[in-house]
Amino acid sequence: MTASLANLSIDLNADLGEGFGRWQLTDDEALLSIVTSANVACGFHAGDPSTMRRVCELAAERGVRVGAQVSYRDLAGFGRRSMDVPPRELADEIAYQIGALEIFARAAGTRVHYVKPHGALYNRCVHDEAQAAAVVEGVRVAAGGPLPVLGLPGSRLHEAARAAGLPVIAEAFADRAYTAAGTLVPRGEPGAVVHDPDTVVKRALGFARDRAVTSIDGRRIEVDVRSLCVHGDTPGAADLARRVRSELAAAGVRVAAFT
Repeated sequence: MTASLANLSIDLNADLGEGFGRWQLTDDEALLSIVTSANVACGFHAGDPSTMRRVCELAAERGVRVGAQVSYRDLAGFGRRSMDVPPRELADEIAYQIGALEIFARAAGTRVHYVKPHGALYNRCVHDEAQAAAVVEGVRVAAGGPLPVLGLPGSRLHEAARAAGLPVIAEAFADRAYTAAGTLVPRGEPGAVVHDPDTVVKRALGFARDRAVTSIDGRRIEVDVRSLCVHGDTPGAADLARRVRSELAAAGVRVAAFT
């Protein structure tokens, strides 16, 4: 169902700070002039203290909301390998990552506004109740209050967050394919990542206006989301994000942070 004009507003987020030392994967400066929320790598899948500080400073200068993008401890695999981490240990590692980013956010005059898992942890928390609960426990330890959790609608992560009294923010991916069940097609499967810019823009408009997306097998899936992600590590990510934002605005969709 197409959203009413009064509800045509959506957040635009991207994964940022995904570098390490001398290597930089994401075009942070360009993307921070386009997005409204920044998922900042906290050092476990990418990122380092200097990168975290720099991204927080740029985000604060431009009025972009800072979010902690937490991950399994997997620098070598960019956080895209699923790991069986004991729940207590995972909760501690989540709290550690959020706390580290909060230091730099506060120093820049802002704060961590939300938490979003990355990669394998994000996908694991869609269906794994124990891992999802551990992530939520880590958020509670680090935040000491109702810090929003960004994730896939209908996920175990959102169920656990609601049960703990944390706000949830439903997000969608303009550049990822969906299964008929409303989950992301695993990256190892053909067509999992959408590369054609016209298709990405069309899907972004579909999420914002129609609250729906077409699955990889051609089915219409209704998805009511408040935030839209464009991956920062995609080649030409800044140009693509800029086009997505421009087309949303042209269609009468207001792009604004959800917090």
